[in-house]
Amino acid sequence: MVYLLLSVFFSTSLFVIFKYFEKYKVNTLQAIVVNYLVAFGLGMFSANTFNKLATIPSQQWVYGAMLLGLLFILIFFVMAITAQKNGVAVASVAGKMSVVVPIIFGIVLYKESVTTLKVIGIIIALVAVYLSSVKEEKEKTSAGLLFPTLLFLGSGIIDTTIKYVETNFVKVNDVDFFSGSLFGFAAIFGILILLAQQFSSPQKLEFKNVLAGIALGIPNYYSIVFLIKALQNKGIESSTLFTINNVGVVVVSTIVGFFLFKEYFSIKNKIGVALAILGIILVTIA
Repeated sequence: MVYLLLSVFFSTSLFVIFKYFEKYKVNTLQAIVVNYLVAFGLGMFSANTFNKLATIPSQQWVYGAMLLGLLFILIFFVMAITAQKNGVAVASVAGKMSVVVPIIFGIVLYKESVTTLKVIGIIIALVAVYLSSVKEEKEKTSAGLLFPTLLFLGSGIIDTTIKYVETNFVKVNDVDFFSGSLFGFAAIFGILILLAQQFSSPQKLEFKNVLAGIALGIPNYYSIVFLIKALQNKGIESSTLFTINNVGVVVVSTIVGFFLFKEYFSIKNKIGVALAILGIILVTIA
């Protein structure tokens, strides 16, 4: 449970950091690439495996790490497009509602328990995610559902893939090495995208973007590491863990946004937070 709480803490800190990106006009793409390089370095340093880099192609989880690295980059861009075309509220809801994908995956593939209390808790949690995330906007967007749907599926596939690769290929002692490697692949894909962008629209690499990337990379790395460590706890089913993790991030992010950034807290948001707490309790008991 400690690993799960740490994952929620570091995941929430990412939203806070992204909020400051906007305030200080940080080039998000440059910072994201630096962030992946930092996370890669942390993983290799934590596992003391810089001398094992040449063994990555022979690892059982190498293809899973490559896929996750690519997904990290792609879903980030899908999230950006969704926010631009459909609005930040829609992007937030689509990303967080994706928790249903790994939940179904855990129940179907791993035959995890399906009790009435768990089902009720998960349904309440999903409703809570929507109510906690939705913002009341004066103007409704007319954009289609393509990108919100891609964001929903992509975020769910990332969580599901992490669970599948961790269960089948990652040894307990290889968590840091695996985590660092998938961030390394994400960095490679990010650098390729950055180079492609430089040909079409050259932009200078600013020092503040490097600092922002470092600030983002540390919690980003640990949010994944502690999530994987939590998944390795056989006492908690993945359907339960993902529900608690995602709803926990929603609740803490909402509270931080209210107190730290004075964000508007509607009646729906308040009801959502209350339901989220109820959902977590029911799923945990189940």
